[in-house]
Amino acid sequence: MPPKRKGRLQLVQREVDEITKQVDSLVKDVQSQDGSTEEAFRRCQELQMSAEKTLMTLKKLTKADELAPVGNYDQRKQEEERRLLKILERVNTLSLELSPPGPSTVAGNVSKEDSKYEDDEDEVDEDSADDEADGADEDEKQAVKPPSQSDPHIYTALSDFKGEQEGDLSVQRGEVLRIIRKTGDGWWLAQDAKGNTGVVPKTYLKIGSGVDVDDDDDDDEDDDDDNEEESEEEEEQIGKELTDDEEKQSSSPHSNWSTVRKALTEIDATDVLSAMGAIPSGFRPSSLNKLLMEEGITYRGSHYIQPKLSQSQLSFSDLFLDPDTGRVRARQVRTCVCFSLWSCKMIPTPGVGVQVLSRHIRLCAFDGTQVLSNIHTVRATYNSKTPKTWSFSPRMAGILPALLDGDCFLRCNSASPDLGILFELGVTFVRNSTGERGDLSCGWSFLKLTDDTGNPLPNRIYKLPVNGGTPYEKDVAVEASVTRGSPAGVFQQFLQGRQQPRIIIKLKSSNSRTKTQLRWEDHLLPDTLLHCLSCIHLLALHRQLLADTLLMDRPTMQNADLICSPILSTFPMLLDQPDLMDALRSAWLDAETNMSRAQRRDLSYLKQEFVKVYMSSVYFLLHSPSLPCHRWADPPLEEQRARVIYTTLDALKHTQHTTGQSGGPEVFVDPMHQHLAFDITELTFDLLRVSR
Repeated sequence: MPPKRKGRLQLVQREVDEITKQVDSLVKDVQSQDGSTEEAFRRCQELQMSAEKTLMTLKKLTKADELAPVGNYDQRKQEEERRLLKILERVNTLSLELSPPGPSTVAGNVSKEDSKYEDDEDEVDEDSADDEADGADEDEKQAVKPPSQSDPHIYTALSDFKGEQEGDLSVQRGEVLRIIRKTGDGWWLAQDAKGNTGVVPKTYLKIGSGVDVDDDDDDDEDDDDDNEEESEEEEEQIGKELTDDEEKQSSSPHSNWSTVRKALTEIDATDVLSAMGAIPSGFRPSSLNKLLMEEGITYRGSHYIQPKLSQSQLSFSDLFLDPDTGRVRARQVRTCVCFSLWSCKMIPTPGVGVQVLSRHIRLCAFDGTQVLSNIHTVRATYNSKTPKTWSFSPRMAGILPALLDGDCFLRCNSASPDLGILFELGVTFVRNSTGERGDLSCGWSFLKLTDDTGNPLPNRIYKLPVNGGTPYEKDVAVEASVTRGSPAGVFQQFLQGRQQPRIIIKLKSSNSRTKTQLRWEDHLLPDTLLHCLSCIHLLALHRQLLADTLLMDRPTMQNADLICSPILSTFPMLLDQPDLMDALRSAWLDAETNMSRAQRRDLSYLKQEFVKVYMSSVYFLLHSPSLPCHRWADPPLEEQRARVIYTTLDALKHTQHTTGQSGGPEVFVDPMHQHLAFDITELTFDLLRVSR
């Protein structure tokens, strides 16, 4: 019986097994010091080339290349990629240990590496081999010379570079560096003669060792010295210009050079995790999380809920009162949509070495170039039985937490024809080895809210493809194992389409809400805001109180004195702490159940009760020493805050039932409850500081 033919993936698996054995054997020989260091370094380089070649072959494989159907093909292929990446990491680490520290020794090793490449070329081209054999004597004479200018590993520093941030490598002009990894961002990972590693800008580097050597021909040496002096003058001038440009960029008040440098550092950290096999292809540092962390309150909901000043700074542009009703005047905006996050399908999962703390979607209004609203976050629910599926708005007893609520609304007054909603799928993780936390983007999708003719999109379900990279990168796949647009049959194309990462959302009409949401809340909100629908009535009541205080109670419209209003000074904080917003929703729901129908229609009564409920629940919690500070994606801390919040609310409910009053001042003088030290900012609303 003839032997069974093996598939291409199986052949690659055997190659990976063989490379793994060779790497283990090399590590064992190095530890036992069996053989010379040069021989071990040569074997290390050969294994590195073999592993990289196998990895490239593996990435090109598809299901259509197999001779017979293979079960769990994508999973098996991904496992082999992770094995190869781990092998490369081991080989690179071993290569750094074996590489000599001195420039002259490095040059010798690189010369040997060049001879290895020449040997490979000899096997391919016999004529060139004969020519090199004829000139063997000349090669021996030139063996002590520095590496050729075409060598891709050895570079010379053109100018002094002083590291400014962690991860930078400080170098001096003329210093010889060995380049470990080249990246497209221009910051290359290098190693100096002392063995120190770090990133160096490629504009400071010149290929070649630049080491002075003795030559028998004095005339040639003099000519070389003259050329070197001229080149050094040019290099010094170039380095000076580069340094001057960098100083100008750093000193400019509008420069974002530090932000770019920090982003590049994060990308390098992501590359390290990718090499470990912990991050699938297409993952990037989260762009929206970066804006939230580095831009202060600029992209937070607590900022967008504040009143916006007009161009003259003497009035408001989005807050007006109707003199006939005493309510906030309803404002129609260019874009007002409601939508529901349903699920995400086929989202790759991070590998070993990292623990996922949160799977979530960050969303905002986006026009292709800039963020036009606050950045709202919705956390996904996760089931280990279906690790690649994310769900939203789970059914549960009681009120649904705002953090899990996938029913959202967007109000935006931008006139951009490319306005849409940007969805960034992200995970917050912690590295098991170092305890380092980080936020990664698993991909992004964009839903333009108008068609090509400028008409609003119809209300229906949309299945959006998830793109890899950042919103400013194009044609980046989330996972390298999935090949888009590969030639295959109809059935295979159908299967590949189902394997593509995608997000499913439903666009709904703003008029098709529940009965309690068909009132006036949505028209009271700011012109630009993105939040969950379950909190819309609380946001509207806050805006009504804001209008009363700023438009009716101030002596004049030009008065900008501090205003005594605890609720206005602290309510925006709830948009950044969803668990406290849930506590207010729960307390307000209990208060509404005790209201009559007439009381629910009386705006003045609603405002009075809202202030009482707020002061006796959330305001009390905000200044409780037992409530730990809010921190994103910290499960133990979230559980501790939940216990404190609901224990305190139950105690306050008991006090209210005992006294028969709601929101009385007695809760603040009760010796059973402690408070933080008094701060005047708890009570003062500073219009000039918080207005937009």
